[in-house]
Amino acid sequence: MDFGHLVEEKIKKSMERGDFDHLPGKGKPLPKDEFSHLPSELRNSYRILKNANMLPEEMQLKKEIVEMEELLGQVEDPEVSVYFKQKLTEKRIRFDVMMEKRKLNQSGAFRQYQRNIHKRFGF
Repeated sequence: MDFGHLVEEKIKKSMERGDFDHLPGKGKPLPKDEFSHLPSELRNSYRILKNANMLPEEMQLKKEIVEMEELLGQVEDPEVSVYFKQKLTEKRIRFDVMMEKRKLNQSGAFRQYQRNIHKRFGF
């Protein structure tokens, strides 16, 4: 059964009744897509990740680095500090290798998206 015809009929009736005449934003351009700066082949993937409250792997790793830096600033025990510094170094190296491999750190789209992520997480 095709519901397209039924939906079209409902929309036409609503338009005739004026149900759409006083909607907020009427006559204004649609808001800019927040992923418009990304290449088209990545947009849907990033949108799905965002809707699932997930971060891309590189942003998750960057978030962990920032959290570990903050934690390291609170550590007073020298042995624990050495452990966290080692883990932090490992994460930084992994992040740098990932960025080099993907060449994202040279992409204007990545920098724009990274700024948005940093603002959202307060980095």
